[in-house]
Amino acid sequence: MPVGLRRLGEDVTEELEYVPGRFIVNRIVRPRFACSGCEAFTQAALPSRPIERGRPGPGLLAHVLVNKYADHLPLYRQSGIFERDGIDIDRSTLADWVGKSTALLEPLADTIGRHVLAGQAIFADDTPVKMLAPGTGKTATARLWAYGRDERPWGSDVPPASWYQFSPDRKGQHPKDHLAKYQGWMHADGYAGFEDLYRSGDIREVACMAHVRRKFVDIHRAQGSAIADEAIQRIAQLYAVEKEARGSPPDRRADIRQTKAASIFDDLEVWLHAQLPSISGKSPLAGAIRYALTRMARLRPYLDHGILELDNNTAERAMRSVAIGRKNYLFVGSHTGGRAAAIAYTLIETAKLNGIDPQAWLADTLARIPDYKINRVDDLLPWKTGASS
Repeated sequence: MPVGLRRLGEDVTEELEYVPGRFIVNRIVRPRFACSGCEAFTQAALPSRPIERGRPGPGLLAHVLVNKYADHLPLYRQSGIFERDGIDIDRSTLADWVGKSTALLEPLADTIGRHVLAGQAIFADDTPVKMLAPGTGKTATARLWAYGRDERPWGSDVPPASWYQFSPDRKGQHPKDHLAKYQGWMHADGYAGFEDLYRSGDIREVACMAHVRRKFVDIHRAQGSAIADEAIQRIAQLYAVEKEARGSPPDRRADIRQTKAASIFDDLEVWLHAQLPSISGKSPLAGAIRYALTRMARLRPYLDHGILELDNNTAERAMRSVAIGRKNYLFVGSHTGGRAAAIAYTLIETAKLNGIDPQAWLADTLARIPDYKINRVDDLLPWKTGASS
């Protein structure tokens, strides 16, 4: 310190900087030894790797999967990014890595699926994705289905999870196959293909108020309809009750709904019936009211059961990543590519739901799973092994 000056304190300025990620090459050296007496030789076995005779490490494979399915970077863009770092990896090579790593992880995705279907109530939704049609150079419309389990709103400590399945079309047989062993409640929209599921009685339907509300919101924005606006306000009262009930045990949630929401729900239904005679039966507003009345009859069970929700937003949130991703990668190349996407989304979205860094968890899992016993794969679930993000 200069003579004659005394320290009064200091100013500290923090600057956030970015250092690009880097590639490293791990060299595995295995000396060979020969017996001087019998001329036999020995060498340590090569450690198991996610892709046999492949060059990617588990961290790189996890990076590619998370880039594509969580950060929505198509493989051709990833190839270009790697090239800027002096690494030449063709898009077709990356596609091969995605296929082989998701095949290795498939038992873990199946385990998550069984966890979801063990719930008393699940959430279901589907969304279109384009798939290349073989030999035509064109695309066909395939589907990704999402089935969710999230019991946190009623105070359960069971880990939330999302399970995805791929199909080449939207036939009702697909969800029937996916849910063949499920018994319980299912929150869903009004897709006609689900009707077969409800006929047996093993699966009980819970409709979605968010779908009802959305139709009135669209009409109000387009026309400024006073009736649509009042419908929105009445539905908002139901959501206000849900805000109060959130986090309480099921019995308490049911009590709150019976005390505060049941009369609002009943009044809304009566009010909707009363509006129909005063408007044109062919108008969008009349269509929205008729849809609401049909769905409300199937939504009523939520008033009596605290494990149920007012809407299907859990499943709709599970589809957001898919919706953003398809805008970037545009289509899946084949049925195999669609199945790979379903596995990757299952793992990544479930990790995110549990506050787990998907890349760190996938890197660790890909390093461990080649030598893991199939009957112990549950030990690798993200809420058992992952580090919080």
